Amino acid sequence: MKRTLNELVRAVVDEAERNPEFARRIEEALGLQEKPKKPVLSRASHRRAPAALDPVELARRGELELRARLAELNLEQLKDVVADYGMDPGKLVLKWKTADRIIDRIVEVSIGRARKGEGFLSSGSPRSE
Repeated sequence: MKRTLNELVRAVVDEAERNPEFARRIEEALGLQEKPKKPVLSRASHRRAPAALDPVELARRGELELRARLAELNLEQLKDVVADYGMDPGKLVLKWKTADRIIDRIVEVSIGRARKGEGFLSSGSPRSE
């Protein structure tokens, strides 16, 4: 049995040395060929640019100032603000095509965040005195 297997292996080796196509098929069957590497796509390539302004800080100064500064931005810059500040948990705002609609969303969320916690800062509570 050992001798028969040795002769079989020797015949396969001889054929592989004479026939490059046969050698390639053997290497492929045994998984010895190097597979072409897939290009690595970085996650950063799909990321949006950083926001051009801080809408929450502008909301603290007033809604009019926030709206005026947002009106200076184009549609893509507005979407950058929405993405950078996480104002689109439903992934719908980035699909909107009108700047006014996006500005309204940014103003709504920014004012909410700017006023967050104001109820605890009021001087009317007995503990704060």
